[in-house]
Amino acid sequence: MAAAFEPTQRRPTVLVACLDSSGEVLLSGPAVRAVAGSAQRVVMLTDPRGSAAARMLPGVDRVIEWRAPWTRDREPGEYWPELLGFCAALGEVRPDAALVFTSAHQSPLPLALLLRLTGVPWIGAISMDDPGNLLDLHHQVPEGMPEAERLLSLVEAAGYRLRASDSGRLAVRRPLPDTTDLTGPDGYVAVHVGGSAPARRLPVRLAVEATAKLAAEGIRVVVTGAAEDKAEAAAVAEAGALDLAGRTSLPELADVVDRAAVLVVGNTAPAHLAAAVQTPVVSLFAPVVPASAWAPYGTRLRLLGDQNARCAGSRARACPVPGHPCLNSVTADEVVQAVHEFVGAR
Repeated sequence: MAAAFEPTQRRPTVLVACLDSSGEVLLSGPAVRAVAGSAQRVVMLTDPRGSAAARMLPGVDRVIEWRAPWTRDREPGEYWPELLGFCAALGEVRPDAALVFTSAHQSPLPLALLLRLTGVPWIGAISMDDPGNLLDLHHQVPEGMPEAERLLSLVEAAGYRLRASDSGRLAVRRPLPDTTDLTGPDGYVAVHVGGSAPARRLPVRLAVEATAKLAAEGIRVVVTGAAEDKAEAAAVAEAGALDLAGRTSLPELADVVDRAAVLVVGNTAPAHLAAAVQTPVVSLFAPVVPASAWAPYGTRLRLLGDQNARCAGSRARACPVPGHPCLNSVTADEVVQAVHEFVGAR
C-alpha cells in the first residue's frame, strides 16, 4: 500500500471515477465530500446511468459521462470510439490524481490501466487482485462492510478526511425542485416500483395489497417509478395511490421522497436517494447481495425479506429460486406495520 498524501502534496484536480448507476454514485457521496475538502477541483467520471446522481453530489465540480466498453455488450469495433472519447476527456481535465470507486465484485484495474496510459500520475483503488504498478494506493477492506464506509476508507487511506462537522451520511445538493404541485401536502407514504434488476424490485402484488390497506386507513400514498414502470405503477395507483411514474427527474424524485413520511421500496437507487434526504425506508431487500453492504445507509430503516434465503449472495439479477420466496414471503400486513413505525414520526 502506498503512503497517503501529505496535505502539502495534494493535487489541485482529483478525478473520482464511479462507472455505475445512480445508487452506487449516491453511496460514494461521503467519500467525494472528503476529497472535496482538500482538492481544489473534483471531477467525477461516471456512466450516463449515474450522471444525474453525480450532479447532485455536494463537492463535485464537474461531471464527465463515459460508457466504459467493458460495462456493456459491445462489438469489437465499438471499443475505439469509446477509448478515443475517454482520452479526449482526460486530456482536457488533466487530473493530478485519480480514485477509482468500484463495488466489491468489480475490478478497478481496466480503468486504472487507461488512467495510467493517459498519464495520470497517481491512482488509488480497492482491489482484491494484485495490481502490479497500476495502483499507487492498493487498498483492501473486509467483505460486507457498508458500501459508503468502504469507499470512504479508500479516500481516507489516500489522506482525505471528512470535515469534523460532516456526519458522513449520504447527501444531495439543496435546494431541491419543489414538487408540491404534483404531490400535494407533505407526509404521504411513497411507494417505488421498478428497478434495474428484477430480483431486487418491490413485488407489484405486495405494493398493490399494501397500498390498498393504507388507503383504506385514510393514509395518502404516492407511487413513483421510471417511465418503463408505468404499467406496474398504474396497478398500484388503482389500489389508491397517486401515480407519478415517469413524471419526475432525479432531483424532483428526491424532493418527492424528501417530503414523504416513509418510502417503501426494493433494493434500487431511490432507496439510497431516501437515505440522502433522511427519509425513513421500509426496504424489501432480496439477499442476492448482502444487506450489510447495500441496505440504505444512515437513515431509519426497517428491513423486510428473508436474508437467509437460498439466493443469498448469488448476485443474481433475476431470482434463481422459483416463486421469489425471499420477498414474496413478506405479507402486506408486515409492510403496513412497518410503515406505521415511521408515519407521524417525522
